[in-house]
Amino acid sequence: MSTPATGKRTARVKLTLTKRTVENLQPAQKPWIAWDDRLIGFGLRVHPSGNKAFLVNYRTGSGGRKARNRRVVLGRYGHLAPEEARRLAQQLLGRVARGEDPAQERAESLGMPNLREAFDEYLTANPNRKSSTEELYRSQMRFCLGDWLARPLDTITRREVEARFHLVSQRHGWAVANHVISLLRSVYRRPCVDHEGLRNPVELWLAGGGRYHRAVRRRIPSPAEVLPRWWAGIEAEVSVAATRDIFRFGMYTGMRRGEIMGLRWDRVDLERRILLVEETKSGEPLELPITRQLAALLERRRLAASAGNGGAPAWVFPSSGGSGHVVELQHLYHRISRAAGTRFWFHGLRNVFITVAERELMLPRSLTKRLVNHARGRDVTESYAADWSVEQLREPAQRIADRIDELAQGVPTDRFESVPQWPASGVSAAAETRFGIAHRSA
Repeated sequence: MSTPATGKRTARVKLTLTKRTVENLQPAQKPWIAWDDRLIGFGLRVHPSGNKAFLVNYRTGSGGRKARNRRVVLGRYGHLAPEEARRLAQQLLGRVARGEDPAQERAESLGMPNLREAFDEYLTANPNRKSSTEELYRSQMRFCLGDWLARPLDTITRREVEARFHLVSQRHGWAVANHVISLLRSVYRRPCVDHEGLRNPVELWLAGGGRYHRAVRRRIPSPAEVLPRWWAGIEAEVSVAATRDIFRFGMYTGMRRGEIMGLRWDRVDLERRILLVEETKSGEPLELPITRQLAALLERRRLAASAGNGGAPAWVFPSSGGSGHVVELQHLYHRISRAAGTRFWFHGLRNVFITVAERELMLPRSLTKRLVNHARGRDVTESYAADWSVEQLREPAQRIADRIDELAQGVPTDRFESVPQWPASGVSAAAETRFGIAHRSA
């Protein structure tokens, strides 16, 4: 803050740092520092998370106003008691009085890492991160920031971040640009703690007026309009049969792209017509009924796998790459869009599946959420999504798949062939009324 008369910056809080006063300091929306009133330069940074760290602030050389300002973090409160931190601060300030520069010495001893080293440390810091997420991060760093990987962190500037943000936006779209720059921001956070004086260029860009792109939810036309176009575009532009089946799989199930491509044969039970998806975005395993359309697709994939010379693959959609399964489809989106005459993206298949279920067939939202493994809200009615068993999902899942066939190919299908009538066994009349579904006569 500053004084009204002179505009001179003054400390927000000055007090004697003791165990009691430190415990009473409360976090704010942004980090702030409480300065000790007994030892000049000794303070405590309070983070929004509630973490607190002791630090020392000093000026190099003679200590005049033109001397460079330095800051050294002594350690976290909890690891250090206030009196112990005060003794360390006194020792460090004594070294400064003798002409030493502890912050510079620490930076030199640690060495300034380059972006590749900082990125590797960022990945190592969280060993529980999903392998698919780690692969996405590596891919984005390689393709969007690959020419920066060998550069020391203190050489990347705010203006370069701004220019790269606009370049990635033009080449790969708004969402990718937002994610890449946000990833770069996260990679810098740990080194900025270790190296006094290192500034996060993304934080500087944001402080200087930089802004991420505003998230805009894509709007798609009705399923009746886009499904026949997308189907025709996939048929025209996707020449590999297995790849076409990935798109069809998404169309008939609403599953996410990664869930489909990572599906293993040991999670598919064609006799019981059930498949299990364990690697899901929500973190909860997903058990689904296999519809007639999906059964035919999986039979094709199984016959193709048995006809190969490499033995039975573990994956439903195998690949010769390191992961063992298909991992990349984005290069086909533009071609499909061009052939379809309307924009295509894989997640659009999920949106269409949900729209067909809820607006075309008027199925209850809790059932749809169970089918696509959407995270449930806190509202009590959302808990109904946990009540649907696989057997109860069979008939509505088949109705959705049949309706998608009707819309995509213009060929009516018998919705009631080999499937139980609604409501499925195990769903009481009370439950039927509760979800607002009128009983339909055979």
